[in-house]
Amino acid sequence: MSGNDQPSALVRAIAEIEQHVREDGWDQPARLYALAPTADLLSREPDLAARIGIDEDAPADSLTPIEQDVSGRPIEDLLLEIAWPDTVTGCALVLERIVLPPGAEEQMPDEDGAATRWAQEHPDRSDVRVVVGVMRDGSRASVLRIRGHEADDELIRGAELSPELGNALAETFA
Repeated sequence: MSGNDQPSALVRAIAEIEQHVREDGWDQPARLYALAPTADLLSREPDLAARIGIDEDAPADSLTPIEQDVSGRPIEDLLLEIAWPDTVTGCALVLERIVLPPGAEEQMPDEDGAATRWAQEHPDRSDVRVVVGVMRDGSRASVLRIRGHEADDELIRGAELSPELGNALAETFA
């Protein structure tokens, strides 16, 4: 948060993305968003702005998330190939993952398919959804939700909840 305790445009955008994705429930594929300055979209693409419901009264620094069609491609491959146009000032990625308790991986099978099934069936697993956002200037924000903790005040916030994802997203601007 800044000195005036107002969340940054990036923090507001990733919280908005998480809320949008949450409405569709769990067990979703990865979702990728371009982040564009709302004011630029309103002036450059008024028809698009009206069609996707951009609020003309949004804060001057606000960002509009625009979901990208990833067509079921592995996100690891996509992030290596993507290049954003200059009109995109940031991007955000939504991923769901299984988190296991410390030490559990020692019992995990070596074969990938068996390991995935084992993790999915583990009695102490937690499902998490992380939304990581990165701006061209390097600033970052992220939120994390644990399945079963769906209230707004149960969202975990931090700049570096998933540094690896933040680094991969930052590379898309290099």
